[in-house]
Parts: sequence; structure tokens; C-alpha cells
Amino acid sequence: MALLSLALLLLAIFLGFFRHMNTGLLAIGFALILGRLSGIPDKEIIRGFNYSLFMILLGVTYLFSLAQLNGSLELLAKKVVALAGKHTFMIPIVIYVFSVVLSALGPGTVPTMAIMMVFSMALAAEMNINPAMLSALSVLGASGGGVSPLAATGIIGINLCAGFGLTGIERPFLLNGILSSTVYAVIVYFLLGGYKLHSDKVISQDELPSFNKNQIVTLIGIAVMVVLVLFIKVNVGLTGFAVAMVLSFLRVADEGEAIRKIPWGTLLLITGVGVLMHIIIMLGGIKLLSEALASIMTPKTSVTIMGITSGIMSWFSSTSGVVMPTLIPTIPDILERLGANGPMLEVEMATAITMISNTAGISPLSTGGALALAAYSSAANASPQLQHRLFIRMFAISALGVVVLSVLAYFGLYRMLL
Repeated sequence: MALLSLALLLLAIFLGFFRHMNTGLLAIGFALILGRLSGIPDKEIIRGFNYSLFMILLGVTYLFSLAQLNGSLELLAKKVVALAGKHTFMIPIVIYVFSVVLSALGPGTVPTMAIMMVFSMALAAEMNINPAMLSALSVLGASGGGVSPLAATGIIGINLCAGFGLTGIERPFLLNGILSSTVYAVIVYFLLGGYKLHSDKVISQDELPSFNKNQIVTLIGIAVMVVLVLFIKVNVGLTGFAVAMVLSFLRVADEGEAIRKIPWGTLLLITGVGVLMHIIIMLGGIKLLSEALASIMTPKTSVTIMGITSGIMSWFSSTSGVVMPTLIPTIPDILERLGANGPMLEVEMATAITMISNTAGISPLSTGGALALAAYSSAANASPQLQHRLFIRMFAISALGVVVLSVLAYFGLYRMLL
């Protein structure tokens, strides 16, 4: 049954990618099949649904749906990038740094990429800046900040690690994530000639509108959420709901439209895979996967191999919805078999899985890359030939990132800040 459980997980990933179905929905169906075949009662199957995680993600995504609708985050991004002025070479750096900060404050990886891609790809078309570079830096920035304890990817990683007893990792997890993204962002910046950028077109603060009342109130609300969560230690999901309640009462954006903009498919993906993973763990599937991975590892190569595995998986499935819930639970078993236990190594491996799979998201096969390709094609009215060349470049940057970060992991990249 352990082998069958893993086979059904792979089938869910395969069907999700090739049939364009929601992997979480498939996972719940397969969990029922596995439960019936193995005699697990329905009540136990339902226990695999992580209600706490669902509430956290729902509260945060609803709040930032309101912020996206009234344009406060998009205008903030434009005003920040305008600070570069005539120093065009600073624009990619500003986009990266702002993506990190914005993502870390709560929107998380995918919403931040969605906000930044529309703007950065229009910027690339207007100012003749390499779109592959700006898209990669937007993804990397959103991914680095996205492991914040306020953002979805960070929340998921922290919850998964807590599942096997690893707690108190919020700070090292975030610092490691930002380090990982920054290292590869610097490589991309210099490799694609960001330091040589020059353009006669300048974004001026005077050309941008001022924040309106609703936008100011929204930004204040986000600031209040950050203070409550970081300093008063209020649950981030409940805080998101509370702040969103006030913003809805003040009519900063259309409440019904904000509810429709919540990424319900993503929430179903993450929690649905969790239901199947609960059954897989019960049937010994994770133990079997751990044994298979450990058989090709040594203590020295373990983080590197996990990184490569997560990167390859991320080209065909969601990082937070599939890759992290599949691989992070294997960490304690793998390390035990390798005789290399320890919380530092567990954090190192969890970060490698999270960040290398996120870096693979630069590929147009993944959400970030797909958003970039679509936005640039629209903004630049790109020909099919140009779209094809951009596709190849972005996939190459993605693949190079997986290789580079996996090699650096071998030399202790994810141990530097522990």
C-alpha cells in the first residue's frame, strides 16, 4: 500500500500537469480510494485537511485581494521603481528589492509575482529592457520574501517542519530564503547585463498619481497587520480577517469582487494534497520515499540531491502545493538513515527544497514564468518567434538556477546564516 500511495501521488501530479486539473481535487479523490482499500475510516481521511492552515491562507489572501483591487500595491510598486530616476541600471535592483519586501509583508510569492509581472513586463517593453532578466528578478524577489512567516509559502514551510517537531525556524528560514534568492539574483543581473542598462525614458514621480483615500487606508491596514503579527504575535490568518473586515466596512474595494479574487484553486491545491499526504504517511509512503532518496545520498550530498529533486518536480507541479508537502516530511527519516540528525541540517534541507523549487518557477512552465510570458507578449505585442525565444531563455535561466543553487548547497550555502 505504501508503494500504491506514492503511485497515486505521482498520478495526481501527472494528471494535474498534463490534463490541467487541480491536483488538490485529484488528491482528495485518491485519498478516499486509498482509505477504502486500506480500511482507513472516512473520519481519519478528513483529519488530513489542515483547517488551521486553510484559515491562515484564506485570511491573508482575502486581505491582499482587497489591496490588489483598489490598486494600492501596484501604485506603490510604480512609485518605488520611479526612485531609480535616470539611473536605469538600478531599475532591476529596485524591482528585486521591492518584490522581496512586498512579498514578505504578506501577499506572498504568487500574488507578488502577479503584481510585479504586469508592471515589470510593461516596463521592459517600454524601456527596451531584457524581459527575461526582469521576470527572473521578480520571481526571485517574490520567492525570497515569500518564506516570511507572514506569507503563504513561509507559513506552509513552517507548518510542515512543525509536523515533525522542528519549531522556531521563522528567522533562519526567512534569512536563508532571502540569501538564496539574492545570490542567484546577482548572478542573473550581471549575466544578463543589468549593470549596463541605459534608457532615455525615465519614470517620473510627477507622472504618477497620488495615493487616494482608499489606497492610503489599505496601506495603513497592511502596516497594522504586520505590527500585530510580528510584535504582538497575533495569528496571521485571524489578523488578516480582522484588518480585511475593517477595510471592507470602509469600502476600500468591492467586497464581493475581492472574495471572487481569492485564489480558491490554490487553497484547494494546498489543502487537498495535505489530505492525500496524511494517508500516504499513515501507509508508510513517506518512509518508502525517504528510503529511496537516502539510498542515493551521503550526508555531504543530501541537501544538493534534495534541491535538484525539488527543482525538477517544480517544473511540473506547484512548489507550495505539491513539492514542499511531498519532500519536507521526508527530511527526518532521510537524515536518520544517513546518521546526520540535527535541527540545523533539517532547516538547511527544508530551505533548499523550498528555494530551489521556487527558483525553478522562473520557467514558463510554472506560474511565475507563465505570468511573465503572458504579460510581456501583451505589452510588447510580441511575435510568436519572440515569444518562443523568451520561453527558451526563461527556461534556461530556471534550469541554471536549479543547478547553481544545488551546487552552492553542496558547499554550504544554506548553512551560512544558521
